Amino acid sequence: MSAVPRPEGQAQNTPWYPPPITRLEDTGLSPLWLQDLALKILYFQGYLSGFKIAEEMALPFAGITDQILESLKREKLVEVKSAAGGLGEGSYQYAISGAGMVRAREALERSQYAGPAPVPLEVYNEAIRRQKSGRLTVTSRTMRQILSHLVLSENTFQRLGPALNSGTSIFLYGPPGNGKTSVAKAFGSLALSQIMYIPAALYIDGQVVKLYDSVNHQLAKEEDATPTGTGSLRTSSRRDPRWVKIRRPFIMTGGELTLSGLDLVFDDTHKFYEAPFQVKANGGILLIDDFGRQQVRPRDLLNRWIVPLENRVDYLTLHTGRKVEVPFDVLVVFSTNLPPRDLVDEAFLRRLRHKIEIGDPTFEEYREIFRRVAQQKGIQYNDQALAYLIQEYYIKRNRKVRASHPRDLCDQILDISRYLTVEPVMSKEMIDRAASAYFVEL
Repeated sequence: MSAVPRPEGQAQNTPWYPPPITRLEDTGLSPLWLQDLALKILYFQGYLSGFKIAEEMALPFAGITDQILESLKREKLVEVKSAAGGLGEGSYQYAISGAGMVRAREALERSQYAGPAPVPLEVYNEAIRRQKSGRLTVTSRTMRQILSHLVLSENTFQRLGPALNSGTSIFLYGPPGNGKTSVAKAFGSLALSQIMYIPAALYIDGQVVKLYDSVNHQLAKEEDATPTGTGSLRTSSRRDPRWVKIRRPFIMTGGELTLSGLDLVFDDTHKFYEAPFQVKANGGILLIDDFGRQQVRPRDLLNRWIVPLENRVDYLTLHTGRKVEVPFDVLVVFSTNLPPRDLVDEAFLRRLRHKIEIGDPTFEEYREIFRRVAQQKGIQYNDQALAYLIQEYYIKRNRKVRASHPRDLCDQILDISRYLTVEPVMSKEMIDRAASAYFVEL
């Protein structure tokens, strides 16, 4: 199965959605494999109705799950215990038989996966390519909206928009505390305003790769969903229920990132895989924060990224040694406080589409940041007090201004005001107390 059929009436320029499936053949999976999945679900959960088994497998009951259960009944691997609770075969209560338990244990030795039926890799790859065109193109007006909470120089602002539109790679660098992570998170808020579909799991050569992750993926509302009576929603039969409607992902990783975390992670106990960060981020944004502070050498991580960044495909390795190709439709944002010369060479920088320095704010920009933060935190702002702060604690001490200082100093003022039981105001005394508690001479 090399392509995803487009549902009837779905034009090329309309948002892609998973086409409906009505027959076992539409799943792209072996009937025996699906039987094993149903048996494992019954083995773990006991008595279940036909509708509940279909829900657990994320497959329609009519035409697919009912056929699986009929085959299992014929082979005496499951038994119908009762028809209570409703009308029709979907309401029948099923239980696994002794012979079914034997086969379920054999299947569990191969893999303990017992969740939504996976989608073949080829179908997923085509779906990601189809959904690539669904991204929004930002304009200067859109950028001013999503970055309105930040104070940035006009030069920096004008470079961020084209970088975001590229959908490829951005290298943000500069001193700490000037908003690199905040800029990337603002990009993420734009990604999260759009929706896409991903499968709960992938099927690769008999192996299952868990893709949907409730920590890193945000579910989007199903307009056509209906209550199941169990607190969850059952999607309409108008599309393949194995697919999950999510907001385009924004995934952030930092010092915990390792080389092994960028490949398929095999669980030796449960015998199925977890998709790596960049695959979970397909269709969205992957932020590598504090780049250069990982447990592995930056050069090793960079070498791992060269092929995906240049060719927009990635290669993952099964524990059998077989390599598989997946699309790399990810905007990768590298954010670092370290000097670029200490991290990357010219060859790698050439592969990064946009390199943007987020530098220290000017004193005027610093004033605007302080005014906004003070207003947000309920602190009475005073221009004279700010001028005193700049003169005494920056100019005289040759200290660099950072965009994060106003937030931190305002928090100090709030802490001190609560202790003294006075109104939080910007005064010379309060500035001295806050700065003395915050700044450390290095």
